Amino acid sequence: MPRRTSYDDPRLVAVRELGRQQGQVVSRKQVYGLGVTRWEVRGETRARRWQLIGDQSVCLHNGEISAEGNRWAALFQSGPRAQLDGASSLVASGLERFTVDRVRVSVPRGVRVRRTPLFDIRQTRRWSADDLAPGGIPRTRVAVAAVRGALWARTDKEATYLVTLVVQQGLERPEVIGEELLRIRRDRRRLLLHEVVNDLLGGARSLGELDVARELRRRGLPEPARQVLRRDRANRYYVDLYWPDLHLVVEIDGIHHSWAESIVGDALRQNALAMRGDTVLRLPLLGLRLEPESFYAQIEAAMLAAGWRSSAA
Repeated sequence: MPRRTSYDDPRLVAVRELGRQQGQVVSRKQVYGLGVTRWEVRGETRARRWQLIGDQSVCLHNGEISAEGNRWAALFQSGPRAQLDGASSLVASGLERFTVDRVRVSVPRGVRVRRTPLFDIRQTRRWSADDLAPGGIPRTRVAVAAVRGALWARTDKEATYLVTLVVQQGLERPEVIGEELLRIRRDRRRLLLHEVVNDLLGGARSLGELDVARELRRRGLPEPARQVLRRDRANRYYVDLYWPDLHLVVEIDGIHHSWAESIVGDALRQNALAMRGDTVLRLPLLGLRLEPESFYAQIEAAMLAAGWRSSAA
């Protein structure tokens, strides 16, 4: 009778099939449940066909572990009620253009945590089974993950960028994120996030104009006229901030200006202003959060180029 190999051993076939669903990573509990012994796991790792991740997971190859595999390993390391959380959960839900250094996992307060430098495993009083996203790898819902990821971000800039990416990429609507944010009662970044979500909702346009006008005064720059009615051959339209004597327009853009239905209208309006001889600068509300100095420096440079001179000069 021919000797059975690992390729036709039904236990190992089952392990490999499970691994294909989990980024080639399985838990020790899963492996043992399929009938593979501890000694066989040790033999596969000694033969360098498998590798261990922490003390709870096995990778079914000896190469670089995939991002998906690392996420599963983090969950296995954290216990049965673990959920990917924050930015790690968002990336698992499809967020692009955002890098996570270590997989973040949340577990209920008081549970036993097997610490490892490989993963960021945290007990949290905010843990709730109701926050679990339906289907797929265990992770928090997008709105929950967006709020927590922003609260846990290293800087205000990163927090703003993360929430904005979630909305821009269509993973969640800003009003849903806003509802989730109302659950947060105490956090130093809470008010900032309320402002960001308000910007994303498009409800902060007038507030943005007031903020800009106030900052222009503080910097000793001339006051603009606000919401001036202009007309081209086809339409009436308003511009946000206008200096008629300098032929300078500043348009304050919420996130809706980056959406497809707004791009054409914005371009036509800007072209009409340019043909009348006006310089048009665009100031995204996100820019006020992330790079205010750069945008105000451009406004001042445009004023100087148009002939304005500071009385303090």
